[in-house]
Amino acid sequence: MNETWRPAREPILNVPAAITGLAAVFVLIHVVRTLVLDIEQDQEVLLLFAFYPIRYSPDLLEGFVFPGGIFADVWTFVSYAGLHGGWAHLIVNCVWMLAFGSAVARRFGFLRFLAFSAACAAAGALIHLLTHAGSPIPVIGASAAISGQMAAAARFAFQPGGPLSRHQRGRGEAAFTQPAATLAEMWRDPTVLAFLGLWLAVNVVFGLAALPFAGGDGGDVAWQAHIGGLIAGVLLFPLFDPFRVRRAA
Repeated sequence: MNETWRPAREPILNVPAAITGLAAVFVLIHVVRTLVLDIEQDQEVLLLFAFYPIRYSPDLLEGFVFPGGIFADVWTFVSYAGLHGGWAHLIVNCVWMLAFGSAVARRFGFLRFLAFSAACAAAGALIHLLTHAGSPIPVIGASAAISGQMAAAARFAFQPGGPLSRHQRGRGEAAFTQPAATLAEMWRDPTVLAFLGLWLAVNVVFGLAALPFAGGDGGDVAWQAHIGGLIAGVLLFPLFDPFRVRRAA
C-alpha cells in the first residue's frame, strides 16, 4: 500500500503555555472587574491587590488601615501586575508579553518563567516605592514584569544562533537555548544597547511628559517601575537561566 509522505505541519501559533496562561488570567481578572464587580467592590480589589506606596507610610494614613494586613504588604509587590487600567492597557501588555516573553518562556520553562516574572514585578514595585514614597496613587499592570522579560530576551535572543540574530539566526527550539551574553558582552553589543535604550527612552519620555501610554484610561506611566523591572531582568537572568552563560572572550 502506497502512502504519500507529507511533512509535519507546524502550528500557526506555537505560544508557550506560560504566556497563554498568564494572558488568560489577566483577561479573566479584567472581565470580572469590569463586568461583574460594582465600583465599590472593584475599589476593594484595588486596595487589596494594587501596589500603593502610601501603604508603607503609616504616618500618612491618618488612621486608615489597608485590608490584608502584613500579608498584603508582601503580596502586593507582585499581585499588582495582574490588574490593568483598561482594555488598551491589557491588550498592549499582552502583545508585548507575546512578542518578547515567549522567547524567555521557551528558554526558562513554565515555573522558572513565572518566578522570574514575579521577581521583576517585585523589583519594579520596589523602585517605584523608593521614588514615590507616600504616594496614594496605586500602581497596576504587568509592564514591569514584561520589561524584565524583554531584558532577559536581550541576553540571548540577539546572540549567534539566537532567534533574533542578524547573522546566524537559529531555528526551532535550539534557537532558544543558545549561550547567553555576559554583562560585559551586552554593553559592547550595539544591537542590544539599541534595543534596551529605545525601550528606556520611550518610558522616560512618556513618563516625564505625563502622557497616557498603554496606561489604561488616562493613567500616567509608572516608568520608574518599568526601569526597575528592566534592571532586574538583566541582573537576575543568570539565577533563572537553566543554560550556562557564555564566558567572555
